[in-house]
Amino acid sequence: MKILIVSDSHGLTEELQELKAMHAHEVEMMIHCGDSELPADEEALENYFVVQGNCDYVGTFPEELVKECGGLRVFVTHGHRYGVKSTLFNLSLRAQEAAANIVCFGHSHFLGAEMIDDILYINPGSIRLPRGRIEKTFVILEVNESEIILHVHDLTNGKLNHLTQVFSLPKRD
Repeated sequence: MKILIVSDSHGLTEELQELKAMHAHEVEMMIHCGDSELPADEEALENYFVVQGNCDYVGTFPEELVKECGGLRVFVTHGHRYGVKSTLFNLSLRAQEAAANIVCFGHSHFLGAEMIDDILYINPGSIRLPRGRIEKTFVILEVNESEIILHVHDLTNGKLNHLTQVFSLPKRD
C-alpha cells in the first residue's frame, strides 16, 4: 500500500494535478495537509483528502481527519493548532487520542519524519515554499507487513534516494 502526502502548496494547481497524474495509479490514498489556499471544489484537489490550514481562507475543509488505510489509522491535520513549529507534544497527545499509527501534518514547511512511541509523524515539507532546503518536497509512504518506507520526492527532480527512511511497524493486535 502507498500513500502520497503533500502540504503547503499555497495556491499551486498545476503541480497538484501533475502529482495526481504521475502517482494516482500507484497510491491508494492522497493527502493534502493544508494551506492549499484553494476552494474546496478546486479540480486540482479532487481525490485528495484535505484539511484546513491557517492560510486556507477560501476553502472549507475539516480541521482534522482520521482515515483507515491498510489496517493503519492515519491522522491528518495542518498542525498550526498544535504548535508544531516548536514541539510535537500537543500533536502527540491528539494522535494518541485518535489511536493513530501515522500522523501527517504541515505548517512549518520543514521536511521531517520521526517515530515517537510507535507513532510515525510525517511533515512532507512544502512544494511551494520549502524551509531548510531548496527541494520542493512531498512524500510517498510505502507500507508493507513489517515496515514503512518513506520516499521523499522533489517536485522537479523526482525521488531523492538519499533521503529514503525505513521505519519498523510495531506489532499489531
